[in-house]
Amino acid sequence: MDIDRYIQRNEPTWRRLGDLSRRAGGSSRGLRQLSDAELTELVSLYQRVSAQLSHARTVYADPDLNARMSRVLGEARLVIYRRRGRAGRAVATFVTRTFPAAVWHARRFVAVAAACLLLPALAMGLWLARAPQALDASVPVELQQVIAERDFAEYYRSDAAQNFAGTVTVNNIYVAFTAFALGIVPVLGPAAILAINGMNVGVMAAVMHRAGEGAQFWGLILPHGLLEISAIIVAAAAGLQVSWAIIAPGDRTRGEALRDAGLRSVVIIIGLIACFTVAGFIEGFVTPSDLPTALRVAVGVAAFAAFVTYVTMLGSRAAAAGYTGLWAEDERDAIAAADEASAAAATITA
Repeated sequence: MDIDRYIQRNEPTWRRLGDLSRRAGGSSRGLRQLSDAELTELVSLYQRVSAQLSHARTVYADPDLNARMSRVLGEARLVIYRRRGRAGRAVATFVTRTFPAAVWHARRFVAVAAACLLLPALAMGLWLARAPQALDASVPVELQQVIAERDFAEYYRSDAAQNFAGTVTVNNIYVAFTAFALGIVPVLGPAAILAINGMNVGVMAAVMHRAGEGAQFWGLILPHGLLEISAIIVAAAAGLQVSWAIIAPGDRTRGEALRDAGLRSVVIIIGLIACFTVAGFIEGFVTPSDLPTALRVAVGVAAFAAFVTYVTMLGSRAAAAGYTGLWAEDERDAIAAADEASAAAATITA
């Protein structure tokens, strides 16, 4: 069959596919603009024209014909594989599957990161509590008094609540990003920043307890600190994950391992922004409030419990469903499925 007869024979199919695509693509209702029968026809025509394009490229090699058919297929593909409410669904998928799956995948690194922060904090606090001379050498006695009697509590009231919440949120995101970025320095980077922060917490705890203000210390730290510190630990775990990909890529190339670790880590850091926002709100509005200490601490415990429950329950479920926490994982799966469908359609005889 010559090219003119080929075009004459199949042009009604191309026009019909183009008409259906424009009807669906030109309306805010999208695919809902088409009836069930028309939607079935659209998919069938898409597969048929895909096969015809493959045939035309092989037999006729006509650039104009190929361009025309490719344009028609491109319009149809956008309609078929464009999901209604894409932005909303993408956010929902990220929140319910991608982010918790990424944290779940990094759970061993989370455990290591927690040890890197909490063990130095505990060790430093206990050591300084039992060695007053070491505490005095670390923090002058006069400064200890000022911190315990005024500065520690006043810090949380140093600005208007909304301004303070915004400032600490931005600062915590910066710390988290730094802990993640230092993952490029294998192990030492994230572990070092965690250990330093942990020791600082231990020093402050020793100062407050020595002055008899231990209850005040925990009453001001726990409301926001449980969620805030947990989020910093998870962020550092993302950095440790990158470090481990460099050190031990396994059966993949180092580049492949680093790419996957980087994609999961980006997911984790983006997801943690919400955690830091909540922690910042608590630190700005709840921690310095006149609410009873027990109630303020209860708010922190509830936020911490909600976060842990969220990442463990949804993370394990998402992992069981095949999600690994890679950035845009569901989008790549959809594209791969579309490509497989096109390849299968291309085997149909034109």
